[in-house]
Amino acid sequence: MKKETPATGKLIVFSAPSGSGKTTIVRHLLGIEDLNLEFSISATSRAKRGTEEHGKDYYFLSAEEFKAKIKNDEFLEWEEVYRDNFYGTLKTEVERIWAQGKNVIFDIDVSGGLRIKRKYPEETLAVFVKPPSVDELKIRLKKRKTESEDKINMRVAKASAELATAPLFDTIVVNDTLEHAQEEAHEKISAFIKS
Repeated sequence: MKKETPATGKLIVFSAPSGSGKTTIVRHLLGIEDLNLEFSISATSRAKRGTEEHGKDYYFLSAEEFKAKIKNDEFLEWEEVYRDNFYGTLKTEVERIWAQGKNVIFDIDVSGGLRIKRKYPEETLAVFVKPPSVDELKIRLKKRKTESEDKINMRVAKASAELATAPLFDTIVVNDTLEHAQEEAHEKISAFIKS
């Protein structure tokens, strides 16, 4: 059993159902200099999409490479979303960011976010971004025009289960208006980093 990396910075975890606006909030926070944040790039075994780049959007690994890294305990957290379709956070990614003297921000699924919180309870602020309602979430997903009705219904069903985990997070930001949600997230993270 490998020893966990000693923490040298803070870990800011953002989790939410798809369509809640967490990625938009995370992008906003990355632009605020005094938070000193660096985005944690996830590893995945899925194929690249469109103009995605290795080391920028994701670390693209084959399913075999991913499994070998799991066996070698190289992940802070990981999940097999579908058969041989893995996502996870490499320990070396967090170490890379901490070596720069920065705090790590994650845009990650609910179970991955909670795993990081369990591993680093003192250093992690786990933020759950909540849509105003499931109905509003469905409207937002439809507006994206990126997925079929079936896929949207699947995401909405998954969202209901994810919303039930919200109380397990340190704090909840309700994204009713984006500007308000961004401000609230900024205040909470700023206070946590200074603590």
